[in-house]
Amino acid sequence: MQKNIILTLLALLFFSGIIIVSLKIWNVFPSLFIVLLFILAVNKQYRFLSGIFIAFLLGFLGFQLMTEVVERFSLSEEWQVVLKRSSLLLIAASLISVLLLHNKQVAFFQHKLNWNQPMHLPFHTIKTSYFLMSAFIINIAIFIPFIAQQQWNEIQSILLFAFAFSLINAILEELIWRGLLLSALKKQVSQLYAITITSLGFGLQHLSIGFPLSTSLLFSFGGVFYAIVVLKTNSIYPAMFLHFVINMGMVLSGWILI
Repeated sequence: MQKNIILTLLALLFFSGIIIVSLKIWNVFPSLFIVLLFILAVNKQYRFLSGIFIAFLLGFLGFQLMTEVVERFSLSEEWQVVLKRSSLLLIAASLISVLLLHNKQVAFFQHKLNWNQPMHLPFHTIKTSYFLMSAFIINIAIFIPFIAQQQWNEIQSILLFAFAFSLINAILEELIWRGLLLSALKKQVSQLYAITITSLGFGLQHLSIGFPLSTSLLFSFGGVFYAIVVLKTNSIYPAMFLHFVINMGMVLSGWILI
């Protein structure tokens, strides 16, 4: 009973921290941070889990502050966005530091993909190559009608930005959420808890780039999908690729505006 209460409390503090930092409610953050530090100090069983959450929030805080610095640069809006997304490296570095501090292996599902491996889904088993090809085709089919409505000149003008943004965003977000966090959490807590934390946290993080709460929560379902792909294939690369495709589609279709 006490175990469930502590895990729930840590999850709520983590999600609250993401919302607070995303909305830049700086006066509330110190109080939340102190509570997390108190749990880290007094509860040895979940010291690593508390440390991971603290590390993420500190890295996320650094990411938010860096975006404010980038806005002062004399760059085009497109490349400001690319530089801001590159600042996600601060979160990854913070998480890696805690893993090394606790002598944990820094592993993030970097295994080579086995295309012929069967994926056992709840109601069906399908070869990995067929599943990934189906996911790719479905995503392309969703975005093509919206992309077709855009002017070709507009698409050409943002093509390089779309590629740079999508590549950086897909690699770094997957590295953080599915690579470092999911791989670390699933060794400490239940797989369901690890998926819930990383998926809902992934969705809430989109508040920081201007998406409303309702849309950010919808992104959490994408987080569940990516987590399942990673866990079923034991490789982060398919999730990175699909994330890249979706980001490209969102930019070229006008769903992500700059």
